[in-house]
Amino acid sequence: MPTDEKVQVLIVGGGGAGLTASMLLSGLGVDHLLISALPETSNLPKAHVLNMRTMEILEDAGVAAAIAERSTPPGQMAATAFYAGFAGREGYGRLLAKLECWGAGGADENWRAASACVQRNLPQIRLEPVLREHAEQLAPGRVRFNHELVDLSQGKESASAVVRDNGSGETYRVACDYVVAADGGRTVPGLLGIGYEGLGVVTQTATIHATADLSRWARDDDVLLRWIFSPQSGTFVVLVPMGPDRWGPASEEWVIHINYPVDDPRALSDEQVTTDALTALGVADLDMEVHTIRRWSVDAVLAQSFRDRRVFLVGDAAHRHPPTGGLGLTSGIQDVHNLCWKLAAVLDGHAGPGLLDSYEPERRPVVAENAQRSLENALNHMAIGGILEVAPENGEAKNWENISRAWSEAPAHAEVRAQARRAMRAASMEFGELNIEYGYAYESSALVPDGSPAPEPLEAVRVYEPSTRPGAPLPHAWLDTGDGERIAIKDLVRPGRLLLIAGEEGGSWCDAAREVAASAGVPLDAARIGHLDGDYYDPRLTWLRRREIAADGALLVRPDRFVAWRSVGPCDGDPARELTDVVETVLGRRVPAAA
Repeated sequence: MPTDEKVQVLIVGGGGAGLTASMLLSGLGVDHLLISALPETSNLPKAHVLNMRTMEILEDAGVAAAIAERSTPPGQMAATAFYAGFAGREGYGRLLAKLECWGAGGADENWRAASACVQRNLPQIRLEPVLREHAEQLAPGRVRFNHELVDLSQGKESASAVVRDNGSGETYRVACDYVVAADGGRTVPGLLGIGYEGLGVVTQTATIHATADLSRWARDDDVLLRWIFSPQSGTFVVLVPMGPDRWGPASEEWVIHINYPVDDPRALSDEQVTTDALTALGVADLDMEVHTIRRWSVDAVLAQSFRDRRVFLVGDAAHRHPPTGGLGLTSGIQDVHNLCWKLAAVLDGHAGPGLLDSYEPERRPVVAENAQRSLENALNHMAIGGILEVAPENGEAKNWENISRAWSEAPAHAEVRAQARRAMRAASMEFGELNIEYGYAYESSALVPDGSPAPEPLEAVRVYEPSTRPGAPLPHAWLDTGDGERIAIKDLVRPGRLLLIAGEEGGSWCDAAREVAASAGVPLDAARIGHLDGDYYDPRLTWLRRREIAADGALLVRPDRFVAWRSVGPCDGDPARELTDVVETVLGRRVPAAA
């Protein structure tokens, strides 16, 4: 079949990761085509949490404001809570514990200190149409739904894909330099022979998306996720509001998650799942319009490889894990943020092909940790149920008796009460995992180590400690432009460009950066930041406390806002020569020495 179209990058898959890749590549000037076998964006009401780093990326893509307009109001996603039942007998619906959730809707100063963005919540069924609309505006005619990949081959210089237009039935061939596989693993890994490694199956879950009025029983306007131990059925039920116009207890739509043992045949019947969910909630006679019912396993898998020559796996094609912690979609979007600037740099000739070798070493350890954390989050919820001894075989009265020990003052119940409360507090490992979401660091050939040891974390999951050690994300600080305008330090890093940040006395480093940029044609900017002197000013000394360099030191930041190199102080020799060597390492190509 002759080639009908040629693009630099072919994106296979039109979910959150694929559409974000399209928007980022458009911003980087990369000619690309996105195809999706599905006729429309997903109708699955899942993947609703967008953490701060992800919102930063979506801000890069130009779509963050549109998402914020539609997402859950911050005050209605400030907490998560555990309940003893939902409706039914007197006392059902009792609050067992309430925890702050993902930065407490912007109120947690630790989260505010980590990013200029705040956490958002927008279900996939409402998020993806927003992403698609924006991607189509940026690349007209280059975002094609209902176009399915049917074959894929690779050569030394390019890849070739056969695509079927499912509307017309016609096929066409697309030649490309690289392929981004964001198809959830449905097609591309199989064509390449890439298998998956499982981290274990915990349980299986049925999910109902429905329109229903639960405002009579749903309490606590600030709660996003309700975790309910049902005395009626002895099961664990999760309620999640879906909006779209109202949130909190008055939400028009809801998602109901109900767990089943692995291979339980009851989970296969839509009618049975609906009956079980309503019974577990104690609202058997509720008028509910069911939109979809889906089944999925609470497990985690990683692709055996994230790359096959010219093809890169991202998102669910590379890793899949439970929704506990909200790390799935966010991980996929962060995959493409890591990859897209590298593809653009190689295609533009600013970097050598070796830069692409850093994708898997950087992303795989991060998503493996995310997958493990997601499993552990799910297991913690099961552990609470085990402590409370809630089980289907008990019967309603016995389950209620057992759950009641969580608040009983009887001496005989003291140990169970303490264990249950501790296990619920431990859910902060899921809803306050700031270091998992924001504090991860990379190790690869696209970074220049400075010999400093990896820091011992104060607390590995919940406490994020900003650092400029190579491989770490650029710490957040608000700066002053000198004209009274406030700017986040992240916004100094422009798409596809490296940034050298020097201290207030680091003018020689900035001069050297400009020399390297001019002589080598490297997209490299430079800026000094200080409290009294510089190109930008540090009014609260936030950057001073976090920069970990002296006034005459410098650091180099990659386009994805990860620190690539740093010099604590001035250069012992020629700073332009040292920067040339650094840029060569980071970009994986020879750079002509500055004149």
